[in-house]
Amino acid sequence: MLHKTKLTNLYLKQQLSSKQIADKLGCSPTKIDYWLSKFEIPKRTISAAVYRKKNPEGNPFSFNLPVSGQDMFLYGLGLGLYWGEGTKSNKNSVRLGNSDPRIIRTFIRFLSEIYSIDREKLRFGLQIFNDLSPEKVAAIWQSELGITRDQFYKIIVTPSRNKGTYRRKADLGVLTLYFNNTKLRNLICGAIEKL
Repeated sequence: MLHKTKLTNLYLKQQLSSKQIADKLGCSPTKIDYWLSKFEIPKRTISAAVYRKKNPEGNPFSFNLPVSGQDMFLYGLGLGLYWGEGTKSNKNSVRLGNSDPRIIRTFIRFLSEIYSIDREKLRFGLQIFNDLSPEKVAAIWQSELGITRDQFYKIIVTPSRNKGTYRRKADLGVLTLYFNNTKLRNLICGAIEKL
């Protein structure tokens, strides 16, 4: 028989999975699931378990409450940028696209200073017209943002149709920033909903 205190400690405090607990105690995961149910210890959802497995150290971010006027301004600016330029329909990542390096740079600063993300976990999608050099444009974005080439997904090249207004503004293509984390996406969208 398993003791509730021990199981609570292993499952809730240490955040071990049913399988990890079973391996540790030399029994089956089914037996652990039985005792979790018997002791009325709520099981994690599959998505929570997958998130935990992918992030064994905990969340890859932490919220830093804005205290100074400058931090509050950056927080409001970051929320505004995401509200206006971010992709809210994707439920699994923070995505923001723009053709202006200053906007992307400011949003990276927002994520870094307010949410303490690891900049190396940022990924970037670049879409350009076919009269631009993918490597040259990527190099410009790398220089502007202080990122590396391996942070880019495959560059998408689109045929250029004409020299309209949008075409003139897109000499650097459109860069989309990705931070793949559902919880952070929900926190940012939740903060926007409260506005």
